[in-house]
Amino acid sequence: MASPPAAATLPVPAANRALTPLPAAERVFGWREHASLWFSLGVGLLVMQVGAYLVPALGPRDALLAIVAGSVIGAGLLAWVAKLGCDSGLASAGLMHAVYGSGFARLPIVLNIVQLLGWGTFELVVMRDATVAIAARGGDTVPWWPWVATLAWGGLLALLVSGSMVRLVRQVVSRVALPLVVLSLVWLSWQFLGMARAQGWAALWQRPGTGGMGVLPALDLVIAMPISWLPLVADYARHGSSGRAALKGTWLGYAVANSWCYALGVLVALTLPSQDLVTALLLAQGGLVALSLILVDEVDNAYGDAYSGAVSGHSLAPGWSIRRWGLAIAAACTAMALVLPMHSLEPFLLMLSSVFVPLFGVMLGRLSFGTDAVALLARARRAEAVPIAIWVAGIATYHACSRFAPALGAALPALALTFALAWATRPRTKA
Repeated sequence: MASPPAAATLPVPAANRALTPLPAAERVFGWREHASLWFSLGVGLLVMQVGAYLVPALGPRDALLAIVAGSVIGAGLLAWVAKLGCDSGLASAGLMHAVYGSGFARLPIVLNIVQLLGWGTFELVVMRDATVAIAARGGDTVPWWPWVATLAWGGLLALLVSGSMVRLVRQVVSRVALPLVVLSLVWLSWQFLGMARAQGWAALWQRPGTGGMGVLPALDLVIAMPISWLPLVADYARHGSSGRAALKGTWLGYAVANSWCYALGVLVALTLPSQDLVTALLLAQGGLVALSLILVDEVDNAYGDAYSGAVSGHSLAPGWSIRRWGLAIAAACTAMALVLPMHSLEPFLLMLSSVFVPLFGVMLGRLSFGTDAVALLARARRAEAVPIAIWVAGIATYHACSRFAPALGAALPALALTFALAWATRPRTKA
């Protein structure tokens, strides 16, 4: 890995940690930390819920095909960006500045903060609803329970973002949260596979889809989940000691978690159809304990949104520290979770993909295969016209495919177009 130039050579204040390469002394993550972090972030009730959307429109075999292919592709893109962040030592905001220009990059950074506020709010709503469902299982609920649960989870989120991200990943996620969440997934998988055997596995496996969604649109829906993490991954990967380790750990950890949770969502929908995934999970033997463990793990998803949003916010206004930005974002997510309806998930996911798939297609095409991102950042203009034009073309391609050729999917055509154009027009500065 090439040594980054001194922070003093960059056209940003030294105090802006989001736009300067991370010092070598702070790059302490190995591949296990990357894998643990992204396995943990890949596990969630939201992922299972989206998995349940795939059936009955698709049959189980087609759903599994979309899950495996989408997870491998989506996690691969995530890992690729992780390597760029690790090799350069730059946060996502720094990579955006290097590609799109120091002025224009503020637009995708603001969009990223907006989506992180949305995701953080989603996570708090999911944790609140699951907490209320668990309490209702014990027959002890009152009308103000949702408010109390939201404020409690929001308070825990604020407590976490006030501490050290590196310490949280190395001491809590890797050593405590990961083993517990793996045990909970194993237990739930065993229980629902048992239900499937009791109902006749062959009949379930051969059940035809009812239509309304093809394999390629389903692939888009699976890819949408890892794509939503693309603007965050460099904020964590820059703490890695090796780009290759960041790529390997991120790809393995997220692909396994995403495949597992999507498949479990499909399995739950097949064996125990319910309008409420949490209720279905609670009906499994031992489901209360397993769901509680997954619920605890869900906190790190909300933390991931808040921390990365804080890094992005700090890049725009470095007068506020990352910690102060994190507390503000945690408070905003908590307030929105109290008042906003947040259950229309699929359109939100696909809208995000239409923006961030082409955004990162351009970034991968411009920064990969030896291009020195730090050098590009040092000489970035206010706006880089070619990458901006390719991004806009990619967004248009995504929506055109969705409208006029939905059977072909939209994410992969938009990604391929933007990557190819960005690669063909990339600057020749090498590391």
